[in-house]
Amino acid sequence: MTYQECLDYLYQQLPMYQHIGNAAFKKSLDNIIALCDALGQPQHKFKTVHVAGTNGKGSSSHMLAAVLQSAGYKTGLYTSPHLKSFTERVRVNGAELPQDYLISFVERHKELFEQVKPSFFEMTVALAFQYFADKQVDVAVIEVGLGGRLDSTNIITPELSLITNIGFDHQALLGDTLVEIAGEKAGIIKPHIPALVSTKQSEITHVFEQKAAAEHSPLYFATDSITVQVLDQHLEGQVYNVYLDGKPWLQSLQSDLAGVYQQFNLPGVLKSLLLLRGQGFTISEEAIRQGIAQTKTVTGLKGRWQVLGNQPLTICDTGHNVDGVKQILTQLTALAPKQVHFVFGAVNDKDITTILQLLPKRYTYYFCQAQIPRALPVEELQEKAKLVGLKGDSYLTVSEAIAAARGNAKPDEVIFIGGSTFVVAEIDEL
Repeated sequence: MTYQECLDYLYQQLPMYQHIGNAAFKKSLDNIIALCDALGQPQHKFKTVHVAGTNGKGSSSHMLAAVLQSAGYKTGLYTSPHLKSFTERVRVNGAELPQDYLISFVERHKELFEQVKPSFFEMTVALAFQYFADKQVDVAVIEVGLGGRLDSTNIITPELSLITNIGFDHQALLGDTLVEIAGEKAGIIKPHIPALVSTKQSEITHVFEQKAAAEHSPLYFATDSITVQVLDQHLEGQVYNVYLDGKPWLQSLQSDLAGVYQQFNLPGVLKSLLLLRGQGFTISEEAIRQGIAQTKTVTGLKGRWQVLGNQPLTICDTGHNVDGVKQILTQLTALAPKQVHFVFGAVNDKDITTILQLLPKRYTYYFCQAQIPRALPVEELQEKAKLVGLKGDSYLTVSEAIAAARGNAKPDEVIFIGGSTFVVAEIDEL
């Protein structure tokens, strides 16, 4: 098998969420348990930190992994979906999964897959656990794929469970209210394992308190003890003052993540590191500063308020739900641009009208569709946009939309590319 033949086999044989959506989500842990039992339960051969949440779980996972690696730990990182290459999903000390490992894993376990019939995601999680065990990592940061309670990653016994925030996304699978969605995310809270919530949201605090009490788990809200003050924001990062229990702690903390929303992720990341330190991890202030300052360099994080070019300033971001889009619009407004040329695409299983209603009518839009079956057809997207007063032409591909935006944008204007992770994934320069 070549690498491409291996990927073709996986894409054809295993139901894949990013291609077909909800039909690929298995509402049971039976398959992942069967896979990992057959592999000798690799998920229990290394320490883990589990990260869930509607927004921010990817960035938080990358920051945690960068700090743990800076502290000298051999660190695994599992995230999803990938932007450019499947191997991005599984990393050890920042290095992507070798293609040869994927090929040999699939060839060795083809019969097992045909017997268990896992989804693409279930197979990938089992692969990651096996790889981390084989590489003998000290600790792995494991990002939840979707939800928490029934997510395939939820068979680990972590050192810590981190939940970043709760917003509306994947309602068809997780519930229509914040309380229901929080209940699914709270499913990663394990008996007697510390649980941490990055952002205290008063309307759902009780959900986490009840779940933690039922599991006899210590529960923390990061913002109860950690305050983050933004000192400076620029296109390639930002600087914070961090206070612990009201006292100065990390002054002038540099971060290479530029998204304004990172200030909401940081308390959860820093409190996680303090809790891990309390459990015997050696994590110095120097390691924290180094990891936060070099997250993108150390872990290869892409697509979070990423600058792709200047004159015109061109930025992409994977934010794709209501809360994520609100944060993006706040940051675009802060740039005070003369005009924004917005390249926008969406998937067909989202409540896109609510998002379209948030978008400014004064922007120029370039509607497009990513090359995946789940993409919302561009004609339908343009029609929905027209109904809420948004104007723009439609393009059959992301590349064509970007080319048109570049042709029209003046040097002192801004091009923004987003609306879906899969739109960002098709940017050539990424």
